[in-house]
Amino acid sequence: MENHIDENNLDERSSLPYPVIEAAVNGSYEAVEIVLRSFESYIRFLSARKLYDKSGRVYVGIDIEIYNRLRSKLMQAILTSFKL
Repeated sequence: MENHIDENNLDERSSLPYPVIEAAVNGSYEAVEIVLRSFESYIRFLSARKLYDKSGRVYVGIDIEIYNRLRSKLMQAILTSFKL
């Protein structure tokens, strides 16, 4: 039986506990989501792009294609490349 992961004790800036990483590597959907959430701000930072409107004003927006690629690569790495 898989242990329940207490998400209340996790925030984006804290280190991920080993049991969460281990569960993610073993394919736990809940644990993978926790890992993805812990990298959310970094992924958003990496996928931020300057956008310009018709009058030349600059806005910062998320390039959704890059955002999705980064999330996919992280999921792939978790499930195939992590060695414990």
